[in-house]
Amino acid sequence: MRGAEFNELKSFLAIVDHGSFARAAGELGVSRSALSQTIRAMEERVGVRLLNRTTRSVAPTAAGARLFEQLRPAVQSIERAMGELRTRSDEPAGQLRINLPRVAAHYLIAPLLGQFCRAYPGIQLELTIDDAMTDIVAQRFDAGIRLSERLHKDMVAVPIGGELELAAAAAPSYLAERGTPETPRDLHNHDCINFRLFSSAALYRWEFEKGTRSVDVSVSGNLIVNDPEVALQAAADGVGIVYLLSQQVSPWLQNGRLVRILEPWSPRFSGFHLYYPGRRQMTPPLRAFIDFVRSKLNANTKRA
Repeated sequence: MRGAEFNELKSFLAIVDHGSFARAAGELGVSRSALSQTIRAMEERVGVRLLNRTTRSVAPTAAGARLFEQLRPAVQSIERAMGELRTRSDEPAGQLRINLPRVAAHYLIAPLLGQFCRAYPGIQLELTIDDAMTDIVAQRFDAGIRLSERLHKDMVAVPIGGELELAAAAAPSYLAERGTPETPRDLHNHDCINFRLFSSAALYRWEFEKGTRSVDVSVSGNLIVNDPEVALQAAADGVGIVYLLSQQVSPWLQNGRLVRILEPWSPRFSGFHLYYPGRRQMTPPLRAFIDFVRSKLNANTKRA
């Protein structure tokens, strides 16, 4: 069916519904004379008179009444379908690729995935868990999540999730045998579980702060890992002291398998940022993701 023919059918239905050319013309946003010409052209094309006109009223002929009864549900169905399509087109849709480290994926984003996917069924979200410093532009990611100090300056960065805190902990059995360190310098006399950084392949120097004092300690021990869960399990088994984000250590503290130490020296620092290239126009899926994540994580931070 051509567009002109569909418009003729809508015009016919409006006239019968209103019983008036003037009121139908007002609804359709056309002039009365234009509407009259549309109906005459339709009647000439089908070869049947569809409307009886007088100076005071308009009513369908028998043929027109049959056409009206058949057309009305069909046209209404088409208009509903088009309305639903327009509604869906207003919602963010398409693919969204995010690159993020494991800790951010597990503790920030994973708890929100169910809500996000239900809120935006048109978005296909792809999360790539990656602790290396991946170039999100070269790898065609829409955005990434990283700590603020690891971001390139040409990126637009949005803070999410609030501040973070580091926490040192060890198993009760380890502390009972080896004693509890009172200062970061005491760690030189302890077995510590080293963490190898993905970005540089170097061992992480443990950073501590107390008031205005800052101390970096190069710790030693007979275990080096690059996975926090392995480090936590080893610490719980008495291998040595572990130093990770408080969010990672917290469940092990709660079940009693680890005990926190050196807490007055635990530094707090700016947390994770969601970042994306500033020269690109933000897509609707990315805007939806940023707004959703920030609203949920900001609410959680306030409750905490």
